[in-house]
Amino acid sequence: MTDGTISAVDTAPAGEGTLARLEHEGDIAADYLEGLLDIADLDGDIDMDVEGDRALVSIVGEGDDRTLLRLVGQDGEVLEALQELTRLAVHRETGERSRLMLDVAGFRARKRAELAELGADTAERVKSSGERVKLQPMTPFERKVVHDAVAAAGLRSESEGEEPERCVVVLPA
Repeated sequence: MTDGTISAVDTAPAGEGTLARLEHEGDIAADYLEGLLDIADLDGDIDMDVEGDRALVSIVGEGDDRTLLRLVGQDGEVLEALQELTRLAVHRETGERSRLMLDVAGFRARKRAELAELGADTAERVKSSGERVKLQPMTPFERKVVHDAVAAAGLRSESEGEEPERCVVVLPA
């Protein structure tokens, strides 16, 4: 290989399992993100994990995370863009679409907890009122967390509308 790229065939043994493939995606993402942190002159450590069917990569700060929060932006907009760029870097190396999830300074973890609580609270409200509840527009990540929380509470939910105004509707039993 003279162009400096690595293909999945070069690094993955035949019949590579899902865990190994996701760990490989995490490694590619970590290398890409370390390069970006160097360019931006930001300090941060990269943590990798696998949850279900996706690689999780987190940029964590040492002490004060305020400088890393620039990578989150208002309402996570910069984080979403950075996640897409990281997925593209993984795609370039593997040739396959990645569902990698990126977190910076714990922003997405905190957001997940808030949304899970919103989903559970809304499900309880729907159970007691018997009326459907339509929530504010959300990103796909946010909707997924709410759908999961509603399902865990024993109710159904669905998404309606068009991006960027797509929202979750929680339905009575």
